[in-house]
Amino acid sequence: MKKIITASIAAAALCTLFGSCNRDKASVTKHPVTLRLSEVHARGYPTTLADEEFARLVEERTEGRVKIEVRSGGALAENESDAIEALREGDLAFTRVSASPVAEFVPKVNAILLPYLYRSSDHMWNVLNGPIGQGMLDDIERSGSGLVGLCYYDGGARNFYINRAVRSVSDMAGLKIRVQNNQMMVDMCSALGARGVTGIGVGAVRRAIEDGTIDGAENNWPTYQSGGDYLVAPFYVLDQHTRVPEVLIASKKVLDRLDSADVAIIKQCAKETQVFEIKKWKEREFSSEQIVRANGNTIVELSSTAFAEFQAAMQPLYEKYGKQYTDIIRQIQNTN
Repeated sequence: MKKIITASIAAAALCTLFGSCNRDKASVTKHPVTLRLSEVHARGYPTTLADEEFARLVEERTEGRVKIEVRSGGALAENESDAIEALREGDLAFTRVSASPVAEFVPKVNAILLPYLYRSSDHMWNVLNGPIGQGMLDDIERSGSGLVGLCYYDGGARNFYINRAVRSVSDMAGLKIRVQNNQMMVDMCSALGARGVTGIGVGAVRRAIEDGTIDGAENNWPTYQSGGDYLVAPFYVLDQHTRVPEVLIASKKVLDRLDSADVAIIKQCAKETQVFEIKKWKEREFSSEQIVRANGNTIVELSSTAFAEFQAAMQPLYEKYGKQYTDIIRQIQNTN
């Protein structure tokens, strides 16, 4: 694990995190305790705003017994994987991450991340707020990973954006597409006849398209707009190939140090922030979309036939990554 970049969450500083080193568990619950939450996104981003709302609710509902300090912009951990490791060790209390790195410790989470699994945002939320999604949060806590799943946040749908028109799977042939450093995403492009290119940071995508290193990339509306990628890749294909939820997670070691009543309050407050975050996400998504449309970009809405073609091309991925979770996948597909 990379070094966590603040001394305040190092093992030597756990006294600061939980109060005096000489206090036992019983006394900790009688005194205000300040816990820290790591967020890689900047202030004002939808998930960061939700983190701050979570902190506000917890302090209010515990009558000040538990305070949560939200540190955004990667101030506590350089990336989401580092934050997860800190939680597992008990050196950090909370973090907001994509569900993808959580799957590294709880493989069953992969079952809710497969491409073209969800028909819409409503379909995804019906799954996540139902027995499958809530059961997955329980599975995270029971997994022995040292993590506790608190709630899901919205991260939008990822779509392809290209420097030429794409309206069918055949149009994807030979295209070089920047993807996350994730083998499943590379395999997704291969299944569509394209080539997934890794190792290009989000901030370098625009230049890579301009110099011909890649033909396009894939991401949500805010990222497509905020990085200026929409200025060099004017075709935005609404295929919605993945909807990877964000997850607010806690350290089991940290929660075990708290009074059980306060832990129950923390869990309830987290769930209440979900609606808040979804609202903030939709607002950000809408504003980014309006900027892109005002620029005159071509927004490609796939026909039902074309979408089914993209979805059918994913069968090899379902065999490779979802074979042991066929029952869960079937339940997701049958959810309204």
